[in-house]
Amino acid sequence: MSSVRIQGMDVSFLDEIEQGGGAFYEGDLQRDCLHIMAANGVNSIRLRIWNDPPGGFCNLERTLVMAKRIKALGLHFLLDFHYSDVWADPAHQTKPKAWESLDFERLTQAVYDYTRLVLTELQAQGTMPDMVQIGNEITPGMLWGDGCVDGEANDNDVQWEKFAALVKAGIEAAKAVEPDLNIMIHIDRGGDNAASRRFYDRFERLGVQFDTIGLSFYPWWHGTLDDLKNNLKDLALRYDKDIVVVETAYPWTIAQNRELSFIVSKEEQLHAGYPASVQGQSDYLRDFISVIQSTPNGRGIGFHYWEPCWIPSKPEWSVGHGNNWSNLTLFDFEGRKLKSLETLKEPENVPQG
Repeated sequence: MSSVRIQGMDVSFLDEIEQGGGAFYEGDLQRDCLHIMAANGVNSIRLRIWNDPPGGFCNLERTLVMAKRIKALGLHFLLDFHYSDVWADPAHQTKPKAWESLDFERLTQAVYDYTRLVLTELQAQGTMPDMVQIGNEITPGMLWGDGCVDGEANDNDVQWEKFAALVKAGIEAAKAVEPDLNIMIHIDRGGDNAASRRFYDRFERLGVQFDTIGLSFYPWWHGTLDDLKNNLKDLALRYDKDIVVVETAYPWTIAQNRELSFIVSKEEQLHAGYPASVQGQSDYLRDFISVIQSTPNGRGIGFHYWEPCWIPSKPEWSVGHGNNWSNLTLFDFEGRKLKSLETLKEPENVPQG
């Protein structure tokens, strides 16, 4: 069983949380959240970037600030291009407002120009990402409707070719800035081997050149750890590419809270064998890492836990995304580190190489 190389966290909300007064603690000591993570086995940080988001966070300006903090700690940096002003995921792949009226040729050029601009500015300040995602959870395509391959009406060769052309434009721009930059293609089907195969087979036929497979795996949406293990095994052998499970999470409580709502709030949403407790979260993380470690040929190179510090630092969120995630974090509601975070620095989980 090989050690993972990436033990990462997606902390895209951290900037906004801190600006809103949120604070983080290890014991009774208030500390920079990134320092807490680095001291507890985290070696990679993932940030999403939105083109022109309402509220002014996760844009280029704030990404430049956060990238300096990440690189100052010597952490691996994964940048996740959503190519949207808001969430991009299997239910939403909305074009940035500034791109809405572009024809396909100009849209493709906009993807290239924007990708190159962002990476050039990061490179200029000495904070080049180590890996980039061209799109986020793009199972149904991206930049709808031009790049939509979702549903029977859009699942055809013409739409797939347009989708692939948009992705290729992003990859070409990234490689123009840094030829050795690691490119990830990320879908949401961590426990669904048939859907994963369909997607990556199609990209292979269309000649999309990339380095790393990215998957999301949330048990309440994507199946069991056995489903994940079987998918990782097949994808590793089928495509001979590195794989990162780039999103996961698990609850440390589902106890009702009158002030908070949770996306995971029912016993039936839990994975069998892992109660909604700090211990259950720790056990889930430990076994989840073991699944990745068991991927054939060392191709399971790591993971990122999604939004471990999205604590309820303010009751209303200004940019249209209420916090329904605060029981899936690795900090409690007051920002105190949970013991589950320490799972990452257990000897069997410490990254090698």
